[in-house]
Amino acid sequence: MNLHHASRLAVVTLISLLPAGACLAEPPATVSDADLASVGERIRQTGAQMREDLKHARERLEAQKAQQEAERKREAERARQQAAEQAAIKEAKQRQAQEAAQAQARREAALKAEHDRQIALAAQREKDEQLAREKAAKALAEARRSSGPKGLADESARERAARALREARQSAGPKAMADSGL
Repeated sequence: MNLHHASRLAVVTLISLLPAGACLAEPPATVSDADLASVGERIRQTGAQMREDLKHARERLEAQKAQQEAERKREAERARQQAAEQAAIKEAKQRQAQEAAQAQARREAALKAEHDRQIALAAQREKDEQLAREKAAKALAEARRSSGPKGLADESARERAARALREARQSAGPKAMADSGL
């Protein structure tokens, strides 16, 4: 409020305080200087009081604005912290998922490697068995050629089989022969 408006308000207030008949009646012929001075003093006091009230109202308004600004800043900080926490949680979940996927891939690779190793071992055993059979067959053929049919006639079928089995075991090992069923 400006000062001009405040003085108008003071005049209106003072007029409303006058008795209703005083406005209609003729003013007294003489107004004393003391009465005018007291009315002027009351107007000055009312204006000063209005200025003081206005000053306090502005101070309250400024304090309220400052409080609202501080609250807005606190809310913004809380929102920023929550966003940072959510981002950290999301990052941790992504990292955990990635680690789980890597662990799963490692397990699958280990299983595949073990499977490949088992297949390679089985193929090697098969190859060793085949070589042992061929060696036994060659040894048998060699024995037949060297001593002829007479030399083998002395040997029973059981003895020949036992000798071929011993030779096969010596060349491939007992494990290879146990798997082959010989």
